[in-house]
Amino acid sequence: MLNQGHILTAAEMQQAEQALIDKGVSVQELMRLAGQGAAQMIWRIACDLPTLVLCGPGNNGGDGYVIAQWLLEKGVDVCVAAPLEPKTDAAQHAKSLWRGKTIALAEAQPAAQFVDCLFGTGLARAVGDEWFGHFSRLAAGAKRRVAIDLPSGVESDHGTCLNDIPGFDMTIALGAFKPSHFLEPARSKMGHLVGIDIGITAASNLGILPKPRLSGPTSQDHKYSRGLVAVVAGAMHGAAQLTAMAAQKSGAGYVKIFASPGFAAPHPSIVVETVHDDAELQQKLADSRISAIVIGPGLGRDDRAKDLLNATLAANAPLLLDADALTVAGPQFTDLVKTRSAETIATPHAGEFAGLMADSLQYRLDDGRQLAEQSQCNILLKGSDTIIVRPDGKASISALSCLWLSTAGTGDILAGIIASRLATGISGYKAACEGQWLHSRAAHLAGPAFTPEMLIDQLPATLQECL
Repeated sequence: MLNQGHILTAAEMQQAEQALIDKGVSVQELMRLAGQGAAQMIWRIACDLPTLVLCGPGNNGGDGYVIAQWLLEKGVDVCVAAPLEPKTDAAQHAKSLWRGKTIALAEAQPAAQFVDCLFGTGLARAVGDEWFGHFSRLAAGAKRRVAIDLPSGVESDHGTCLNDIPGFDMTIALGAFKPSHFLEPARSKMGHLVGIDIGITAASNLGILPKPRLSGPTSQDHKYSRGLVAVVAGAMHGAAQLTAMAAQKSGAGYVKIFASPGFAAPHPSIVVETVHDDAELQQKLADSRISAIVIGPGLGRDDRAKDLLNATLAANAPLLLDADALTVAGPQFTDLVKTRSAETIATPHAGEFAGLMADSLQYRLDDGRQLAEQSQCNILLKGSDTIIVRPDGKASISALSCLWLSTAGTGDILAGIIASRLATGISGYKAACEGQWLHSRAAHLAGPAFTPEMLIDQLPATLQECL
């Protein structure tokens, strides 16, 4: 099993392999470990399927020859298709050990199982039309498709599909997971994701979001020590109410909503304090007992929203900026938050992020890191492949996604969950990571087609799982 705490780029993977080679491990041995490990995985799941292994001219193709030979020795009906002879010494060695049938790519016919070893990590341009045409034909004719390391046509570092690739049933990562194993749109093409250990031990500043390890209240705790979350409400009351309810159900000791006259409390246990203008809000937010502030859900985008945002930014408490607060801040976001001394988190979706950067997203991970560095703010970039980045570039990708979260109100709930974690005194990055995991897990517990209120009701059980 590979360590999901470390995800390596193509360059980092090359360096990690070279480190093993420098210690005396040959390229041929690494190829043997990778190929035989992948072959065992394929055989355990589908040992009885006639198999076509598509081998490219590089080391990924060499892995394919190892896979084919191992399966052949197990009695599998296996054939290799190759567009060219191997070009690397290790791949040539692997082919020399292959005792089965090899046919030209253009002459190959589909088999029940298709194993893609055409290209792996490091692909930087689309596969040519002729090769990709045969690739697509052979993949389309298979009942089961397996990609080795990465599906051919996927760039390894950014989740980019360089070709219109088919979906795979399984992808077997070799040595380490790569960013594109978890980034869209490539991630949706991967199917079931597994990994083969070949001895890579390199660390990186990118990993998969881990399950939080939480602690319950002690005998010395009280409502303020467990965290007072302040929600700054605006024009649309419902969003702020959801945020407050989520913060309460996520473990905050005390939740207050600061709102204009006429705001109704979502529950008697959530306090609503009336504020008439931004000066009064600023005075109330100066309360040293406040552990975390949320502004943005339902804030609105008028002049009053701008005044409320400016007053909130002046507070000394840890702060989460979401939704309308990000739209109101716009391209001035970096200047507005980079001088704050307290922890700050921003939780934009792709459209809001484009407004902060004054440009559309190109590479989510790289762009998220750029904004976090420039603003000195923790960034949680929402999506089915949510990315959390802290200012020094350390990042996590959420692998516990739930597509049922693509509905109104769930972002407001995420803001409340993160705020409740931020109110415990942990770092903004850790609070965002824990909040994102709890949010996704609650969605899985809620089942398909839930309302925001149903999602909130699952939060206590989600917390219980992490104690």
